[in-house]
Amino acid sequence: MVSHSRMRPSIFFDWTLLLPALLLSFLGTLTMNTFGQGASLAPRQLIWIVIATCVYFTLSTFDMRFIRRTAVVMALYGISVLLLLLVLVVTHPVLGARAWFSLGPISFQPADLAKFSIIALLAKYLSRRHVEIGDFSHIIVSGAYTIIIVLLVLIEPDLGNAIIFSVLWLGMMLVSGISKKHLAVLGCIGAIVAVAFWFGGLKPYQRERIISFVNPASNIRGVGYNAYQAKIAVGSGELLGKGIGYGTQSKLRFLPEYQTDFIFAAFAEEWGFIGVLLLLSIYALLFVRLVQIARASATNFDAFFTLGVLLLFAAHVVIHTSISLGLLPVTGTTIPFMSSGGSHLVLEFAALGIVTSLARHGRSATRDISANEYLGG
Repeated sequence: MVSHSRMRPSIFFDWTLLLPALLLSFLGTLTMNTFGQGASLAPRQLIWIVIATCVYFTLSTFDMRFIRRTAVVMALYGISVLLLLLVLVVTHPVLGARAWFSLGPISFQPADLAKFSIIALLAKYLSRRHVEIGDFSHIIVSGAYTIIIVLLVLIEPDLGNAIIFSVLWLGMMLVSGISKKHLAVLGCIGAIVAVAFWFGGLKPYQRERIISFVNPASNIRGVGYNAYQAKIAVGSGELLGKGIGYGTQSKLRFLPEYQTDFIFAAFAEEWGFIGVLLLLSIYALLFVRLVQIARASATNFDAFFTLGVLLLFAAHVVIHTSISLGLLPVTGTTIPFMSSGGSHLVLEFAALGIVTSLARHGRSATRDISANEYLGG
């Protein structure tokens, strides 16, 4: 008799992860399409969706348990640090920031790979030490890995991604069971760093954006223009929206960077409050599924990695939508699967592919292949 395990198909994927991601991607492409009113990024984005989907199927089919190994995790982290250093040295500023490698029509942001590597590294570190997280030294060591990435990203300068990395690390610490006492200490350290950073680290335009957030009417024709136009776009959508392709703030270019940094505002203008509820519901379905996978994970690494992917997506969604609603200062943050761009889209689908592979192969593992490997001191 042939066993059921041999009858399983060699290609495996999770529709409950893939369908929400694809739907969000197509909604983003539909929002950035100009419908004949000028050059459109939609055709190019559709190509990236196809590429990203192929990456998902490839990674979900392969056995990705090898990423649990210390050597693999540290290699990813080292490559990310090297690329972040290179982007500061060999690239020319674009809109005031050295954040992209450009190879003809293709651009790559090293910070996207760094997000993936820091999730894997923290998952590896915490999978062995989450029961010892009461020792403050583990918080220091894990924080040191993250702060190196944060500082390199801030030098670009890219405040939005620096905040994402910080939130990702803090979220992973909270998931691992950090004590309230240590959380209070981190809060005090964070406040001190924020004050020092305000006077010595932020660029003048970044300080002006924060000031305009506190006092929106201070300079709506200057640094506060984008935030002001985003709120107009969201508010003008009302209940049912203006209709697909009829968003005046985006299509008439009153809202800058509406395909990337403000695509949620452009979507809200065309789809209205009902459309926003639908959009957030799709994200919620994706997040709930990731929680389910994390809870059923076979190893600590798999659980922490899956929760790290969830925290990354959730941080982007919360910060991006809050900026469009005027609840946070403008920092230039994308929203997962919807914003225009190839590197972040491929990495997002790749993360889902790895989660799917770990969920598939992890249950049959008799032991963690990296049980005796350690990171840090």
